[in-house]
Amino acid sequence: MVTSSKGSIRLLATDIDGTLLNPQFQISEGDLAALRQAHAAGIEIVLVTGRRHTFALPIAKQLGFDLWLISSNGAVTRSLASETFHRDLMPAETCRQLCRAMQEFRGNTVLTFDSESKGAIVLERLDEIGPSIRRWVEKNMEFIEFVVPIEKAVVRDPVQTMFCGTMARMNEALRALDAAGMDGKITVLRTEYPARDLSMVDVLNAGCSKGHALERWAAHRGYQRDEVMAIGDNHNDVEMLEFAGHPVIMGNACEELRGRGWRVTRGNDDCGVAAAVEEIVSGQWPVVSGQ
Repeated sequence: MVTSSKGSIRLLATDIDGTLLNPQFQISEGDLAALRQAHAAGIEIVLVTGRRHTFALPIAKQLGFDLWLISSNGAVTRSLASETFHRDLMPAETCRQLCRAMQEFRGNTVLTFDSESKGAIVLERLDEIGPSIRRWVEKNMEFIEFVVPIEKAVVRDPVQTMFCGTMARMNEALRALDAAGMDGKITVLRTEYPARDLSMVDVLNAGCSKGHALERWAAHRGYQRDEVMAIGDNHNDVEMLEFAGHPVIMGNACEELRGRGWRVTRGNDDCGVAAAVEEIVSGQWPVVSGQ
C-alpha cells in the first residue's frame, strides 16, 4: 500500500457519451487499455452518466472489471451486480406538477422509472422527439410504453422527466421551466450535441446531479476531493467537475466547460480519456492504491 499524499488520485470518474465513447459510440482500444491499467494500479473507476443504469450496463461491462455506475445524472448509484447504494427519485406529485406546467412540450416529454421492464420509459408520442434520438429509441424499445395523457403513468416516483428535441425547441423548454415556478423542487440539467441538433433537458429531484452523487460516493469510500479525478465533456458534467480535485475536460468539450480554466485532454476521437489516465500512471500525478 502506497502512503497517501495530497493530490494523490484514488478515484477516477468518467462520463460516457462524448467522453469515453468515440464518435462511433464505441470505447476505443486505447481508452479501454488505459482504464484497465488504472484499475490494475489500484485506482477505483466509476462511470458517471446521464444514461439509465440498464442502458449504461453494456458499456460498463466492456471494461472487464467490477465497478459502480452513477446513472441518470446522479439519481441512481448501483453496481454491475445491481446492488443499489443510493437513489434520489423525483416525488410523483412534483412530476405531475411539472407535466402540467410543460403542457406545450408533451411531444418532447419522456418519463423514466427505475425498472427493467416495459414502462421504464414512458412517452405520449414520438413525432417531436427528433430523428437524432431515433437510435436511442430503437435500442430501448422493449422498455418504452406510450401513455396518454402521460400523467397517468405517474403511479410511483420517477427517476426523472426528460425533454428531448432540437436545440431551438429545447431552448424554449428551458425558458418555460424557468417560468414554471418550481424552484426548490427540481434540478434542471442539459446535454447538447450541436452537430446533431440534439438537446436533452433532464429534470431531476432538487439537489440531484452527477456532482452530488460523486461527492456522496467519494465520502462513502473515504476519498478526499483532491484524490478524485473527473473527466467530462458536456453541460451536465459541470457539478461533477466542480467537485473533483482534478477536473479534466475533453478536447471536444462544450464552450461552457472550456471557459472555466480546467485541464484539457484530447478529444473523444483521439483517446482523450487514455491521455488523461496516462498522466496518472506515468507519475505526473501521484497515485495511491484504492481501498
